[in-house]
Order: sequence, then C-alpha cells, then structure tokens
Amino acid sequence: MNTGGHRAVGWFNQLVGLLTDVKSAKRIVTNLIRSRRTRRTLARQLPKRPKPSSIQIAVYFADTKVNLYQIRQWYAPLAELNKSHPVAIITRSPGATLVMLGESPVPVVYLRKVVELEQFVSEQELRMTLYVNQNTKNFQMFRYGRMWHVFVNHGESDKMYMTTNQFKAYDYSFVAGQAARDRLSKKLWDFDVEARTFMIGRPQADHFAGKLPYSPDDRTVVLYAPTWEGDRDAAAYGSIASHGEAIVAALLGTGRHRLIYRPHPRSGVVDVDYRHANERIISMIETANARDKNAKHIFDDGKEMGWQLAAADVAITDVSAMVYDRLAVGKPLIVARPESSAAEVETEGYLGAAEWLSASDADKVVEIIDRVLNDPTAIDRLRFWVERHFGDTSPGAATKRFHEAVETLIASWERHASIHAGDRKVRETDPFDGEEDDEEDPSTSAD
Repeated sequence: MNTGGHRAVGWFNQLVGLLTDVKSAKRIVTNLIRSRRTRRTLARQLPKRPKPSSIQIAVYFADTKVNLYQIRQWYAPLAELNKSHPVAIITRSPGATLVMLGESPVPVVYLRKVVELEQFVSEQELRMTLYVNQNTKNFQMFRYGRMWHVFVNHGESDKMYMTTNQFKAYDYSFVAGQAARDRLSKKLWDFDVEARTFMIGRPQADHFAGKLPYSPDDRTVVLYAPTWEGDRDAAAYGSIASHGEAIVAALLGTGRHRLIYRPHPRSGVVDVDYRHANERIISMIETANARDKNAKHIFDDGKEMGWQLAAADVAITDVSAMVYDRLAVGKPLIVARPESSAAEVETEGYLGAAEWLSASDADKVVEIIDRVLNDPTAIDRLRFWVERHFGDTSPGAATKRFHEAVETLIASWERHASIHAGDRKVRETDPFDGEEDDEEDPSTSAD
C-alpha cells in the first residue's frame, strides 16, 4: 500500500482547498469594498435630487447591474407614458441605482430597505406597479394591495420563461399579441387569459432608433445577436460556441456584408468555452476591420438597443426575446437551432415556421441569407407571423395600445378606490422580513 502517495494526494487536496478559500475570501472583501464605495457615492448624490411626488405608476426593478438590459429597453416607452401619468422606477440595488441615475429618462427612487419601500408606498397614491422580470424581491412589493401589479416582461419569446406559473402572481400582464395568449392558454391551468392579459404589441419598436456607427453603402448588413449559454440544460439556447465562429467567418470573408455582432451581456458567465468563443469572434472582427478599413464590422456592447434591429437587412438570433424584437420590425431573420437536444423549444408558434440555421450549416449562412431576402414564400411567411405575434406594427400603433391598456387599468383603479374609500388603511408589512442588504452577500458579484 502506497501510504506516501496517499498522503501526497491528501496534502495536495488541502492545498487546493486553501487556495480556493483564499480566493473566496478575496472576492468577499472585494465585493464588500465595492458595495460600500457605491453606497457612499449614492449617499452624496441622492440628497441633491428632488424626491418625486404624486407618482401614479411605479416600475419595480430589484435586480443588479448585470440585468439592466431588462429595464433599459423600457426607458423610451416609460418616458412617453410619463407625459400623461407620473412614472418612477423603484430600485433596490445600489450598483444598478448608480448607473440608472445617470441614464434613466424618468425619476429613479432607491429604496434599499423594506421599511423604506413601505414608506414610499404610503406616501404615493400608486395606480399600478409594472414589473420587467421575475426577481424574487418582486414579492416584497406584491404585499401592497391598493394598486394593480402588472407584468410587462422584458421581451416576447417562446422560451419556457414566457409560460411560467408566476404569471398568476400578477393582477394583469401586458403581452405582445395573440401568439402570447395562445401560449399561456395552453401551458397555464385555470388561468383566465382573456381577462388578465392585454395585447399591446411591442411599444419599444416605436423607438428603435439611434445614430449609425457607419455610413450606409451597398453592403448587406447582418445582425448576429446570440443569447448567453443559459444556466440549465432546458435553457441552453446560445449559439456562440456551436455556430458563432462559422457564421462570423463566412460573413467577414465575402466583402459584401457588414456584420453587427451583439452578444448577450451574460455570454460566458457559466461556460468558459462559451466565453472563449465569444472572445475569438471579437478578435476576428478586429482583424477583419484592420484588413479592410471600409468594412466597418461592429462589435456592439453598447447600452442602446434598437438601431441594430432597424438597420440590419437580415438578423440572426438564438431562441430568445431577440427573435420577437426583430419580428416587431418586420424584416427577415434566421434563428440558430440549439445544439443541445435538451433545450426546450416551442415549435407550435413562429419557431415552428422559422428559418432555422443548424450548427452543421453555419458555414452556409451566406446562401441562406440570400434566400430569405429574395424568396417570395419566405417573405409572405414572415408577414403572417409578424401579424400574429404583434398585430399592427405600423409606427405608433403599439404605443397607442400600451397607453390604452394603462388607461383601462387606471379607470378600474379609480372605480375600486371609490368603492373602498371608507376602508381603514392598515400597514401592509411583514414582521418577519429582514432588512439585510443582498449587496453584502458575496455571491452577488455582479454588483
């Protein structure tokens, strides 16, 4: 028996464990320092800003910086809504708040503790609160009953996320169109879709604009906007590692295409191979631009989202909300088929008729692009699904439906407020709710 070898292995394992503990301790300290620095900066800024009053519509965003893309896409519609009904965004994360204070077009209210949230709610006469995601802290807002709680989501898609039973937690949901209603009717038991959803289209598409980072020419512009790798097998929709390099190499090599590469901001956070593939694609774009100064290929990680969808002649996306953001524009798109057989894909809606791109055909992407741009059958099929998912996509139509849904719920709120005008108001609080700030949790490394 080789006891010396066993002891060596034991010592090695202890050393690895010690190094891991040191790294964890370093990360904890780094996160604590960053969090406290952020709070100090906030403490200096917040007193200088007027506290909003008479807020009728709150948007609840309890997430951290890593998910700011979910609220950013609502900025323009919220700014438009704020012209008729005062809107404010409630935040709970200091890091996210600091960023949003510098970019949000509507007031941002930082409410770190539950008691601060309770005070704000008691001071306002909120008609409704809108939610853009399913953060667990949403339930800290749900307890307040004298308002409508409305899920507006951060995109339309056929992901399993779009039919979660959490829809039942909200009073109402604003959905894109008939396809969303059909999806919910099929998946959710005993859920009155007609009564609890409003079809509003995609109001963000009315604001898809922005200065182009290139001068348009005769090149065909292709947007490749893959999602991240996902944190479970059923949600492994990302194509960067399976399709991405072949797609990009083909497009960069033609001399007649301009690529806009916009990966999901979380790309590579779970899978190191996925991260490395993303890095290689970015390097490929840099090399191609150095070789041809007129190509103007773009790696896009900017805050603005919209101009890319409107400017591209063709878009290539994964199974994600990007599919439906692009549908809302009404222009050709191709969907990368997930490589994982475990990825759950709903094929009874648009994805059942989509222009699919398998990993094995990724190097043939140029001929597929030419077909979807010019084939009359493909063009007619696209028109059908645009209408089914979003209804009227003419400029301003979705914004009109969004505002009509809001007005309907405000009228309903006023009716119920009158009925309950004599009710004794009580504190809607939870005595078991802790006041610990999740930002102190070392696992919250994104902030």
